[in-house]
Amino acid sequence: MKYGFVLPSGDARTAAETAELAEQAGWDGFFVWEPVWGVDAWICLTAAAMRTERIRLGTMLTPLSRMRPWKLASETATLDNLSGGRVTLAVGLGAIDSGFAEFGEVTDRRTRAELLDEGLDILTGLWAGQPFSHEGKHYTVRPTTFMPPPPPVQQPRIPIWVVGAWGRPKSMTRALRYDGLLPHVTKLTPEIVARMRAYARAVRGPDARPYDIVVEDVTPSDDTMSAAALVRPYAEAGVTWWLESLWGFADDHEKVLARLRAGPPPPVTSAGLV
Repeated sequence: MKYGFVLPSGDARTAAETAELAEQAGWDGFFVWEPVWGVDAWICLTAAAMRTERIRLGTMLTPLSRMRPWKLASETATLDNLSGGRVTLAVGLGAIDSGFAEFGEVTDRRTRAELLDEGLDILTGLWAGQPFSHEGKHYTVRPTTFMPPPPPVQQPRIPIWVVGAWGRPKSMTRALRYDGLLPHVTKLTPEIVARMRAYARAVRGPDARPYDIVVEDVTPSDDTMSAAALVRPYAEAGVTWWLESLWGFADDHEKVLARLRAGPPPPVTSAGLV
């Protein structure tokens, strides 16, 4: 199992300093949220890339339905090149109570799902290079030769983690097409994770590439035995990434830094990648 740290708030300078501390403390990934209106996630991650060498960098998460897919393709490919291939993109429908209606963004769930599907097709198509075209319900893209950017360092693509609602076939099918699952379920348990992993194996087939299952939660920083006991059942069930997410402490940066500096929980045996 790998461990990521989610920065709940802060500007680009804070992100750069925090990412550097996260790398020093032994975390495997550093993530920031992507608001409708607020501190720009990709500028934060660019600042973080300039202060780190190893740690993976990503969003938690990017609501692709409200974004221009070609702009996101540019941002992610540019950052992947800058960081030497360390970007992970997490996508989903997003939380509409974070300002969607206030800024005139689409709030209808079905339409947002359509935009997400088309956006993912365009994103991965543009990463693969020109010529690329797309004809969909919401977007039309034609091949272009005007100064195309270099492709991402990571091939065949930047890893994409997708929110999958357990029990909703369309949502799970979307998530299983890519590189990782962000489970959406009322209460996640190791037992449900094990069922998700078995389902992913059955759908993706025995020859599929490794697949991540990602969990967000909080572990104690002052009791390593308790932290290990908390994460171990999830690792054994098939979780590959644990994201330490102190969303409730967005206004207490010192609390966030204290947890960050304490480092991730001790290593546990994982059941392996799907």
